[in-house]
Amino acid sequence: MAAASQPSATSRHTAFDPFAFITVLTSELPSLQSTPFWSLDSHEAQSCTSGFLILNGKSWLHLSHPASSIRNPRFISLHKDSSALHLYHETVGPSSKGNLERGNTSARSFAAGELLVCLFYCSETEDLARRIAAETDSIELKSIRWGTFADGFPNLFVPNAHGIRSQHVAFLASFSSPGVIFEQLSIIYALPRMFVSSFTLVLPFFPTGTLERMEDEGDIATAFTLARILSNIPISRGGPTSLVIFDIHALQERFYFGDNVLPCFESGIPLLKHRLHQLPDANNISIAFPDEGAWKRFHKQLQHFPTIICTKVRDGNNRIVRLKEGEPQGRHVVIVDDLVQSGGTLIECQKLLGANGASKVSAYVTHAVFPKRSWERFDHDNGEGPEHGFAHFWITDSCATTVKDVLGRPPFEVLSLAGSIAAALHI
Repeated sequence: MAAASQPSATSRHTAFDPFAFITVLTSELPSLQSTPFWSLDSHEAQSCTSGFLILNGKSWLHLSHPASSIRNPRFISLHKDSSALHLYHETVGPSSKGNLERGNTSARSFAAGELLVCLFYCSETEDLARRIAAETDSIELKSIRWGTFADGFPNLFVPNAHGIRSQHVAFLASFSSPGVIFEQLSIIYALPRMFVSSFTLVLPFFPTGTLERMEDEGDIATAFTLARILSNIPISRGGPTSLVIFDIHALQERFYFGDNVLPCFESGIPLLKHRLHQLPDANNISIAFPDEGAWKRFHKQLQHFPTIICTKVRDGNNRIVRLKEGEPQGRHVVIVDDLVQSGGTLIECQKLLGANGASKVSAYVTHAVFPKRSWERFDHDNGEGPEHGFAHFWITDSCATTVKDVLGRPPFEVLSLAGSIAAALHI
């Protein structure tokens, strides 16, 4: 062992003997940079014959797992977190886990076709990112240094940028206000150019266009502007960027995106359906839509429930919610929409359904925007009846700032998108 060379992560292409066993430092783990700090491509893996890798020449770990024993290796990399080292590899056939002989370590093998994804996030989405990573061992969190210069413009840094080369990379964004969009776009445009294998942008809530009405010459469709910006994200080594969005507000907005991005439109409705089946009165649920637009968007996903449709009619200068079709009498009625802003329409629907005999009224929205703390308008039904409040109000964590405001406050309950996002990252 004394004669072994001491290559660094930056010298992986220098002329030292290829290695069949991996030896890594354990006593200096805290001093090592965030991962990955070493990777081995398939050509090198298949040509490995002998030798060891020693970092800093100090205490080492011997991993008794010849790289050549992995059948059809496509990618091998060694990763570190705060307490452990992890050997990752992708295979197209069966393989065995490495035998870790020394140190505080763990090994994880991925099934055929499963990918290791490096997930970056902004400050607003950190909690959701951690929930996503907790869903599977194949998602590893990566941090970004967010700062500002003296003039107020972003000062951004991606630690260990070389370490994400040849990795599958994703970024979890939150465009909660115009003020944060520019700094996140700077990261979004930079990551695909760091020689990553693929890049996925997860934007749970596509915020623009929710209040726009294209009625007069001169109205500007900002949703189209944002879609064009995202459509021009640089391509990565693996091709165009994948874009994951949940329950986009206007159905036509999905056609705003260009051919240089691959939009993947997901929905939070499966989370609602799962939660409804857990209720003690699951057999007495009816679904209400506050307007025809919500019915068009969601009725096919909820077609197994009795349906109630409300509609808005104009009375002078006011718009009044009325019952168009369906029977709420004696039912636990759940109002479903994609988002809520001030909440006026939902509250009108709640009172209308209660006046028409509903036993309970609850609500679900994927995106709880709630500007100016409008969530405070929603009262909890403590058994006084549906005219006085909501039995449940389910939201997702697509709007991170809202979640922090309403967490633990009845009638609100958060249904996390973490599992759905984790699944989307492995499509």
